[in-house]
Amino acid sequence: MSQTRDITVVHLMRHGEVANPDGILYGRLPGYHLSELGRQMADRVAEHLASRDVTYVAASPLERAQETATPIAKAHGLDLATDPRLIEADNIFQGKTFGVGDGALRRPGNWKHLVNPFRPSWGEPYVEQVIRMMGALDAAKDAARGHEAVLVSHQLPIWSVRSYVERRRLWHDPRRRQCTLASLTSFTYDGDRIVSVGYTEPARDLVPTHLLAGAKPVKGKDKAFGA
Repeated sequence: MSQTRDITVVHLMRHGEVANPDGILYGRLPGYHLSELGRQMADRVAEHLASRDVTYVAASPLERAQETATPIAKAHGLDLATDPRLIEADNIFQGKTFGVGDGALRRPGNWKHLVNPFRPSWGEPYVEQVIRMMGALDAAKDAARGHEAVLVSHQLPIWSVRSYVERRRLWHDPRRRQCTLASLTSFTYDGDRIVSVGYTEPARDLVPTHLLAGAKPVKGKDKAFGA
């Protein structure tokens, strides 16, 4: 007697581009909204997922994530849930500009926050990010069991939990993260077990070239603004 497989897919989506002309590392600060291009990215992904069997949509409480998730929830006639576990990683440098030759790194008083890249010493430990993100993934899997869910979050938490699932070390070079704006990192569950991880970029043609995963830094455009 055959048994029906209990397959659920949870898509972790990074939000779209943010309006941030001053190049601030915005982190968890309120008041940072999607740019016009970012709204186009959100709409593109909503179109990409329109035919999928999405039954649950949730987002980080930050504006940029909420605004990215809204058209996806609307396309499926769903209420948008807010899950605080999807929030951006905490960072001691939020609210400042951040770069090697300018901003926060010019001040010796900030150097003490850079002594341990393995934890990391400048913000929320990678392990804590993984714990909360795994909780959000499991909750979404239960809410959409047998269907699909979309969770809108931020680059570092998404990359941290993907690295954990794929059994990579958590400390890494930020320039090597495969988590472009408006990308989907998709976790497929068979029952309660993750059996595969996929990655797609439905809005790739809208993403500035220097922000694509693995792109070489461009002078004046390589600062980390928050994700």
